[in-house]
Amino acid sequence: MTQSTELKKAKRALRREILAVRDAMSDADRARASSVIVERFLGLPEVAVASTTMAFWSFGSEVDTRSLLVRLAERGATVVLPRIADGQLEPRSWAPGEPLAPTWFGASEPTDGRAVDPTTIDVVAVPGVAFDRSGGRLGYGGGFYDRFLTRLRPDALRAAIGFRCQLVAGTVPAASFDLPIDVLVTEDETVRVARGSP
Repeated sequence: MTQSTELKKAKRALRREILAVRDAMSDADRARASSVIVERFLGLPEVAVASTTMAFWSFGSEVDTRSLLVRLAERGATVVLPRIADGQLEPRSWAPGEPLAPTWFGASEPTDGRAVDPTTIDVVAVPGVAFDRSGGRLGYGGGFYDRFLTRLRPDALRAAIGFRCQLVAGTVPAASFDLPIDVLVTEDETVRVARGSP
């Protein structure tokens, strides 16, 4: 899975550009937008019927997911968080109040919980830096989610969440192994992508 030098440069440049804009959001604007995004995500029909939903513990200037995790648990869904083990993303069950540990890159991950079979996950809330309307997603560069998403059932929903500033006008630079998302939820809109779109 090698990438051309030009593609790597393009990804790095877009990451810097979008992260600078996202980091510049005020705390108040980020909180308001995060609240709307959480409501939109919870309103997705696939989320409403999901018995197991995987999300992530946000960090830095990401959409704040703390209330999302609590609300999913209150609905009775099994909540799953990612943990990095041996260079791979490992899904672990988590419930509000259970311990989390900081990671080297800034996020938090469950210290306990049980390992969850990826094929039992109905919906994954996918983080990222930039997205486009064709389902393109630019992550943080580790490839953890691209490798993990291939382990889901074909009908599992890959639903990214991000701010409007993370939705680019064109397309995000991508290699053949960069997996597309099915849905993008922002504070302004919900963008659905047909499977098999470019």
